[in-house]
Amino acid sequence: MKFRKLMMVLPVFLVVLSIVIAPTFAQSPVIKVGILGPFTGPAASVGTEQLNWAKLAVSDFNDATGWTVELVEADTQLDPAIAVTASESLIADADVYGVVGPAGSQEVAAVGQMFADASLAHISGSATDPSLTQGDFNTFFRTVPTDAVQGPSDANFIYNVLGLTKLYVIDDQSSYSAGLADQAEEAFIAAGGEIIGRESVTQDDGDFSSLVTAIDASGAEAIFFPGQIASQGALVARQIVEQGSDLVLVGADGFQNIDDFIIGSAGAAEGAYVSSFAPDVRGVASSAEIMNRYIEQYDDKFTSFGPPTYAATLVILEAIQRASDAGSLSREAVLAEVAATDQELSVLGIPIAFDENGDVLGASFYMFQVVDGAFVLVPSATAMPEPEATEEG
Repeated sequence: MKFRKLMMVLPVFLVVLSIVIAPTFAQSPVIKVGILGPFTGPAASVGTEQLNWAKLAVSDFNDATGWTVELVEADTQLDPAIAVTASESLIADADVYGVVGPAGSQEVAAVGQMFADASLAHISGSATDPSLTQGDFNTFFRTVPTDAVQGPSDANFIYNVLGLTKLYVIDDQSSYSAGLADQAEEAFIAAGGEIIGRESVTQDDGDFSSLVTAIDASGAEAIFFPGQIASQGALVARQIVEQGSDLVLVGADGFQNIDDFIIGSAGAAEGAYVSSFAPDVRGVASSAEIMNRYIEQYDDKFTSFGPPTYAATLVILEAIQRASDAGSLSREAVLAEVAATDQELSVLGIPIAFDENGDVLGASFYMFQVVDGAFVLVPSATAMPEPEATEEG
């Protein structure tokens, strides 16, 4: 029995599945799934959210099947060098049959060949650099769309929906941020807008006051800053308000963090916009049971960063189960099963399947605005799943 509809019917099927579906072995093999993420460091809030959703996915799978899959945590701190060391430890463990992550595109770029050489499938729920699936990383997959979709989406939103024609672009020099900024800049110009300026900062910078002053004086109407560190977005928002500027701040996935961006800005982020590679599952009817269990076990302040990691984890778990059912539990067999994934409905409210490069099919980007201290979906800018699609079997 396959688990394509696990997200839709898991609460009802838990007891039935535990009886009907038994492991195809006597649990003598140790089954592990690794997860690479920034569990400490400046992006720890994002990494912790992803880790908690991965834990929930493993728990759901174990409860449904009677298996005892172990989740092995490997902290990367969003640092490519640390990600290499963390990946080496997972690759060296022969009981690890798949890995969730890494979270950042720069980390995937640093470790992708290592996983390819080990024939070890790894799936990120947040790495969006288009080049990652255009090279030799044939074991890399992702459950989110790429910057090639997000950049134009952000640019068109700023130009067509907000009606702003003069944009200043900031990147934080990471491959994610610089790549997304490039994509947005190109699309904004193509739409008829003007790029007033471009500035590169570092992820360690702690003062943007002079930059905000210069941008405000430049004639720009908005700032597009696809940074990875939400606290930096909060700082930019605060300094815009402190200087009495009416600049509109538009960020990307890295800023979709309630604690570090909204609360950290002390109210200055109100009205700012953030694009995201995934929906808020609070609006996905078929995921209500999963969401409620997450809230019960963890908290209710999750963003769109966590659920794509749940989806990635479940893809790996299902691939391991199918390989085991076929009598060939190996990294190579699991890799083949990941590539063949065909979930009818995921926690994201969409099917999960991959193209020949490992990119997820049919995903969309979503735009949120900070309203009354919360991220609120902007329907006019977002292609949400149809209600029927979130409830069908």
